Amino acid sequence: MNRLTIDNIEIEVPAGTLAIEAARQAGIFIPHFCYHPALGNAGACRMCAVKVVEGPVKGLQMSCMLPVQEGMVISTTDPDAVSMRRHVIEWLMINHPHDCPVCDEGGECLLQDYTIAGGHGIRRYRGKKRTHTNQYLGETIRHEMNRCIQCYRCARFYQDFAGGTDLGVLGRSAMVYFGRFEEGSLCSPFSGNLVDICPTGVYTDRTARFRARYWDYDMAPSVCPHCSLGCATIPAARYRELLKTMARRNDAVNGWFICDRGRFDTGGVNSPDRPRAPLVDGREASWDEALDTLAARIKEFSRVHGAGSLALVGSPRMSLEGNLMLARLAEQLGVGALCYFIGDGESSAACRAVSLLNRDNALSMADLAGSDCIAIAGCDLLEEGPMLLLAVRQAWRRGAKVYLAGRQTPPGQLEAVSVPAETVASLADIPFDDFTKPAIISGPHQCNGEGPAQSGRPGIGLVFPLSGPNAFGAAFLSREHSGQSLAAAVASGRICGIIAFEADIPAGLASGMSLLAVADRIRTDAVKKAGIVLPVTSWVEMDGTFVNNEGRAQRFRKVMHPGVPVKGPDPALHPPRVHRRAPPGGDILPSWRVIADLMVLLGGAGINGPLSGRWSELRNLDPEGGGASIL
Repeated sequence: MNRLTIDNIEIEVPAGTLAIEAARQAGIFIPHFCYHPALGNAGACRMCAVKVVEGPVKGLQMSCMLPVQEGMVISTTDPDAVSMRRHVIEWLMINHPHDCPVCDEGGECLLQDYTIAGGHGIRRYRGKKRTHTNQYLGETIRHEMNRCIQCYRCARFYQDFAGGTDLGVLGRSAMVYFGRFEEGSLCSPFSGNLVDICPTGVYTDRTARFRARYWDYDMAPSVCPHCSLGCATIPAARYRELLKTMARRNDAVNGWFICDRGRFDTGGVNSPDRPRAPLVDGREASWDEALDTLAARIKEFSRVHGAGSLALVGSPRMSLEGNLMLARLAEQLGVGALCYFIGDGESSAACRAVSLLNRDNALSMADLAGSDCIAIAGCDLLEEGPMLLLAVRQAWRRGAKVYLAGRQTPPGQLEAVSVPAETVASLADIPFDDFTKPAIISGPHQCNGEGPAQSGRPGIGLVFPLSGPNAFGAAFLSREHSGQSLAAAVASGRICGIIAFEADIPAGLASGMSLLAVADRIRTDAVKKAGIVLPVTSWVEMDGTFVNNEGRAQRFRKVMHPGVPVKGPDPALHPPRVHRRAPPGGDILPSWRVIADLMVLLGGAGINGPLSGRWSELRNLDPEGGGASIL
């Protein structure tokens, strides 16, 4: 540990800590552009100048390039340092187009903030500005090269951190250009992070262009629902429409970044054909009528066919709260089948993963990035969990050996992050004994007794990409409550009624049922066929909990109120201009609340919340924290 003084504040930090990070720990923020904790230092922007008063090297120094030493005295407010930063800002603004009023970065732009904070308000330069031609980079990212300040963040992230090969630094001297050799959509599955990492408006989100300013957004900490990894996000909405999603830092899971699927896929939240009102036999009904009708039909079904002929179906995309309540409803009714998965393969794979993982061998993405040997077996990470590829690349950059094991492992998936790998026939051919932190990323169905990790050898970490944001929680409850797959339940021949919550039931399994009721936010095949349809909220319209693939429970907060968007993709779908207390479609409920109300109508007791008993500790989870393991 080294002791030093920054602006008359004495602090103690580990040896090798950069001055910019030491100052941050002391509560002092030093302006910077090129430095980023995930990318390291570059010393390119010269904005983080400080003055070293006492130390081995005195005078003006760039704090992002300055490791602290014992006894250092640093000043961020020295007139020389302040003057240096002010002149750097003026120099950067010489060629800037000054187009803040039409720039989507306005309100969240570091250049804007530092220009104002540095007192630069009058432009002395009267010459011609350097200009560039923008490129088409695809339908998701807008390119405005004239706003560039040459911080090199984009190239360092895209090429070094993410392994992309189709965007980089072109030109020389005063005509440095960041782009592609020719126009075209960016190839990296992590290209959307350019929007977050650029400190100015060179890369902006084309999908939300000109829709709102930063201060207009409704935002809250959330969790990505598009795979099982549980990446931390910040959805941004306005007027009941999900406009865009930004990455949220979570060092225990995704670090600073997210994949393009998590960033640009709205998950049907804004879909014009999304169920917005309850339906009874195809006609719109009030919530009271729909729930009363469903309760009456369940009672009649149980009288005629018996409760053992009814299947309750949850899903890996429903929150932990909803799946917990489903188990309580199943216990109250005494149903014949409680199903959290549709197919046998999906169900057995998820339950197998839960049985194999524990607190010692379950790896987070941060743990995976620190491994020295990674074997990928029987899964395609581009489809099942793209952020795992980013973690594999960070491990490889630190010297890890990467293997692709088995014929069922797609050989080209690592090309997306430019990581070379050795192909082997099976996990048994990998010399795990030669490494200190080996890890296996595997489809759970691959975990038989053939590989060393599956035989129970300690010291090998396991990662299982699962089928949904709460697949681990669903599998955990399925094992706890003797659940089975819907396919197996229907194949037994005893099921002739289904009540499903946020489940993607194929048309074949739903056909021929005497009772079919569906609660969902997506217009699935089952919704189209159901006698009773109950619309439910999406993850951005409720508080809830997801359990990711490593067994980490994470809370997410309500971002926006439900209802028909004021400005959707089709102007004809504008909600009716009628005075009312709630917006059209704004009275929908979370799945767990629907189940709780149904339980009361069927004779059960009311509840204050689904997270009770052994799950009560999750109610106090910090949504901005790292989560908690349920293992």
